[in-house]
Amino acid sequence: MGFNFFYRHFQHISVSNLHFMFLLMGTDLFNLLPKKVVSIWRLVLCLFVMSTLSLVLSSLLLIRFGDISLVPRSTYKLIVADNTLSYIEHDETELKEPVSPPFVCCCDSCFKSNPTELPTSCDQNHALLKVFMHDLPPEFHFGLIGWKGDQNQLWPNVSNLSRIPIYPGGISIQCSMEYWLTLDLLSSLSADVSRPCTAIRVQNSTQADVILVPFFSSLSYNHNSKISLNEKKNMHRVLQERLMEYLTGTEEWRRSGGKDHLIMAHHPNSMRLARRYLRPAMFVLADFGRYPTWIANIYKDIIAPYKQVVTRLNVTNSPSFEERRVLVYFRGTIRRKDDGKIRRVLYNLLKDENDVHFTYGKPTPDGFRSSSIGMASSKFCLSLAGDTPSSNRLFDAIVSHCVPVIISDDIELPFEDVLDYSKFAIFVRASDASKKGYLMKLIRGVQKEKWIEMWERLKQIAPHFEYQYPSQPGDAVDMIWQAVHRKVFSAGSNISRQNRYEMSQKFLNT
Repeated sequence: MGFNFFYRHFQHISVSNLHFMFLLMGTDLFNLLPKKVVSIWRLVLCLFVMSTLSLVLSSLLLIRFGDISLVPRSTYKLIVADNTLSYIEHDETELKEPVSPPFVCCCDSCFKSNPTELPTSCDQNHALLKVFMHDLPPEFHFGLIGWKGDQNQLWPNVSNLSRIPIYPGGISIQCSMEYWLTLDLLSSLSADVSRPCTAIRVQNSTQADVILVPFFSSLSYNHNSKISLNEKKNMHRVLQERLMEYLTGTEEWRRSGGKDHLIMAHHPNSMRLARRYLRPAMFVLADFGRYPTWIANIYKDIIAPYKQVVTRLNVTNSPSFEERRVLVYFRGTIRRKDDGKIRRVLYNLLKDENDVHFTYGKPTPDGFRSSSIGMASSKFCLSLAGDTPSSNRLFDAIVSHCVPVIISDDIELPFEDVLDYSKFAIFVRASDASKKGYLMKLIRGVQKEKWIEMWERLKQIAPHFEYQYPSQPGDAVDMIWQAVHRKVFSAGSNISRQNRYEMSQKFLNT
């Protein structure tokens, strides 16, 4: 009876208007309704207000703490498995950037197919890839690391190695790919710098195979993504907006719709604003974890390795099988989102194994030093998915000559169209690794002779993941340019991720 009365008298009033009238008129309007209806509406309004407040508070917490773990420190202490063996000694000396050992060229057996044959002389007619580079102001590149040139000077003089602007240290160096590629291209016209002739800079964009956008987006994200008190938006967002306005206004972008542009965005969050507007371009990324496929995918874009944060071992003094007394090593954050939940699962499965070192660790200089020592002391190093499919630990393991055990179902790997990862890494599906006893049985079943074979291959292929200046034949910079060349000219074979596990098992069993 009460609801029929309400419907007849209020059917012409919208829900929002009715709610507003209730709030303004309060009990005067409620007195017109039967007591049963009033009680129901008061309950509904109370629930609505409480739900709205909860939603607002939850949103504020996500915005403020979205990238920070909410796990109490006391809980973290409980999840650390301190199985550190006594023979892993911690060096208290200052951690310094390691001097790169001499380059060791990988033999043909490391490749699925023949690597790109490099020209013997270097000019526009001999280089594999002709690259035009937009002359962006320094605030987009070297200005981000404090470089200041003379008036109207856009680029540093890269011929003098002692005057090269130094990239900041710490964890941000793992996403420094943009810096190394830009340095290399600038040096391509210098007679004083000896480097491969894979890519060369051209001054006429109509002669270029690809057009580079020299924005150090990862560094900008790491340093400029916070909002100051007097600002409405952070400087990183401002730079992305300026970049979009600049690029879309150039003749080069309009000519191809951006399809011949190369945009470097190694940090997963570095181009979150601009990426949808610049999606026709070829991206150079760490992985596709935070990119929808209509923006970035393996058919259009390039995967580049992280720069390692551990000390790279020299081939001549890499610890042997007997000297690596830890069987399995992992150090890092244990609680992760998405596919990274495998870390917590494996911690619970492996924490009581005597020859396993599985601990929580922070990305600090002391942490890098501990990882350098731990990986060099271990036979197998776990490379687990984190918040995104990729992890810097894979490349830390490679340069430590510690056989990587990759447990990340959606990972895309650098240069996988030419490098046969199954000959120096082990792939395990997350569903299999989650089974009790499966992973340790698999690892313990690897024979010494097979481990030594993989260890030898790691020593051969490690230079392919090394960033350095000047770049050298077959190092990370050179390999990225070759990957761009294959993508531009469609010379690369399609990557088939579904065969990784079968190839890995086949190699271990031969």
